[in-house]
Amino acid sequence: MLRVGVVGVGMMGQHHVRVYSELAREGRVELVGIADANLERAKELARKFGTKAYSDYRELAKEGLDAVDIAVPTSLHREVALEFIEAGTSVLVEKPIADTIENARAIIEAAEREGVTLMVGHIERFNPAVLKLKELVSRGELGRLVTVSAKRVGPMAARIRDVGIIIDLGVHDIDVISYLFGEPVKTVYARAKNVVHPAGVEDHALITLGFDDGSGIVETNWLTPHKTRTLTVVGTGGIAYLDYIEQSLKLYNSEWIKEAKIQKREPLRNELEHFVECVEKGKRPIVDGKAGMHALKVALLAQESARTGKVLEVEG
Repeated sequence: MLRVGVVGVGMMGQHHVRVYSELAREGRVELVGIADANLERAKELARKFGTKAYSDYRELAKEGLDAVDIAVPTSLHREVALEFIEAGTSVLVEKPIADTIENARAIIEAAEREGVTLMVGHIERFNPAVLKLKELVSRGELGRLVTVSAKRVGPMAARIRDVGIIIDLGVHDIDVISYLFGEPVKTVYARAKNVVHPAGVEDHALITLGFDDGSGIVETNWLTPHKTRTLTVVGTGGIAYLDYIEQSLKLYNSEWIKEAKIQKREPLRNELEHFVECVEKGKRPIVDGKAGMHALKVALLAQESARTGKVLEVEG
């Protein structure tokens, strides 16, 4: 049975612990422990989910884990990931993979050197509606893709962030749009400003992504009073409307309108089950380090484009 742990049990990490505890009750993993600098918080969750709490992730790394889930602030991803990778532990690191390309590359190279699984937590890849849309696109239901437009807006959460909205939210749709086109982003142009973010970083952005034969648009902000998470895909053979939250997908063409039959399921559960399976069977994750680094690179270039007003090429 796979021995797993979680580092970072804040807003996202607590849900990771919950899902692993469900998998543990099903006999699929052993949740060995959870670590957080806030030991009282870790103890509270450990009591709730029947595991052990640590204040120092290095102590958890000594427990001989098969896999660890890292949900700490992005600036700590490299430090924590390398500790576990060098101990021979497979790693799922929350998106974005790191705060810089240099740190992302260090994580990827270490995982390759040690021969462990590395997966990046781009959760929307595991949304049942996105999986269905990718299936339909691959079958040619929409013809050749022309544009993919995402809207990811809503109120700013109470917690204070040290990153802007492009890295925190925009990176989701950068990854999904590239996934749907089936190719990396070639060019980036963005406009972004700050209105309410206390750290002074961007809290609204409009990002244009260039592909070989199509375009992507990402609209994102922390200014809209209600949460919206949608995707519109235009192809030469029709148009599709996806709602991430409702997990719904509708297709239109010149002759008919139809709604995809989707079995709704928690994306996080899908994601963590996939990670466990990849570690157990030695499979390459759907979102590997290379995909995670590409999404980060595009997001960082979008920030640079917003500062300089230039269209930037994505190298590599």
